[in-house]
Amino acid sequence: MVSSDDFKGDKCSKKEAIAYLQDNASVQFLKDQKLFGKLQAIAKGSSKDKVLSALEAFETNPEAKKSEGDANLQEALEATKALKLKEEETKKNQKEAAKEQKAAATEKVGFTKKVLKKGKTHMKPDKGSVVSVWYTGRLEDGTIFDSNVENCSKKEKKALKFKVGTGLVIRGWDEALLTMCYGEKAEITIDPDWAYGKKGHPDAGIQPNSTLIFDVELETPVNIGV
Repeated sequence: MVSSDDFKGDKCSKKEAIAYLQDNASVQFLKDQKLFGKLQAIAKGSSKDKVLSALEAFETNPEAKKSEGDANLQEALEATKALKLKEEETKKNQKEAAKEQKAAATEKVGFTKKVLKKGKTHMKPDKGSVVSVWYTGRLEDGTIFDSNVENCSKKEKKALKFKVGTGLVIRGWDEALLTMCYGEKAEITIDPDWAYGKKGHPDAGIQPNSTLIFDVELETPVNIGV
């Protein structure tokens, strides 16, 4: 036990007095006296008069003593630390989300769409849903570089199926298809940055920084009545 008289008579150190209070006082009392925290740091930042005042307050205030229902200091410290970390993580996530939203709002859309035929429904695919697409891709000079419609026999013709909005195709396709209604046919012009960019796709005859033009038809799934 450490008393205020012991502390006045230099029979115990400042650190010992604070340790005594942290072991016996309620968390609320320690917070009020600004003695709540790691012992080493509190002892370093507390004056002798401050510690003496806390000891005297503890001795004269019955409610200052730790009760059975009061969390011990270590548990309280851990809970406070966990809460602080959670708050910091939340703030970090909110800051990152706001940054992404700002970037998305200011980023130029990398495609334009001209509707050639309206869809049979107002329903559009959700991100991650499987879509079936008929397409013909050409360069600005009209050269066709890929198609599942042109120059194919009836047996060879097969719609391209993939999960839209998941990065399986060039970004211009992913973003444009999410704006199309099922059954819609459109001409989509895609900027280089949302196509194959600086690298191009030489094997397909697409040079670096090429703008691509696609005639695309989005099939209506059989489970959607029109």
